[in-house]
Amino acid sequence: MTNTSSGRHTFSFEGGEQLTTIGASFLVSYLYHRYVDSTHNKWASIKTQKSRISTINRTESYHKGWLKHVASMSNANLNRNTLGLDGATVKEMAQATQQAL
Repeated sequence: MTNTSSGRHTFSFEGGEQLTTIGASFLVSYLYHRYVDSTHNKWASIKTQKSRISTINRTESYHKGWLKHVASMSNANLNRNTLGLDGATVKEMAQATQQAL
C-alpha cells in the first residue's frame, strides 16, 4: 500500500505503518538482540535507532504478528536493509525471536 501523502510504501497489515517506520530488518535485529543474543548489535549502527526503538516500545502488542509476517516477506526486499544482514538471516532471526517471546 502506498501512502499518497508521503509516497512511501507501507505494510498492509495491522500496525503496518509503524513497522514501515521502524523497518522490518531493524525490528528483527533489535528484538533478536533483546530476547535471543545480547551480543548481536547490527541494529546499533543505525543513526535513527533511538526513534525506532521508541516506536518498538510503543508497539509491543504487534511484535509477534510482525515477526510472523517477516517469514513471508521476500528475501530480495529484506536484503535491502542497511544492517548488513541478508534476507534469509533476517528470517532465521525472526523465527528464533518468535520462539523466545
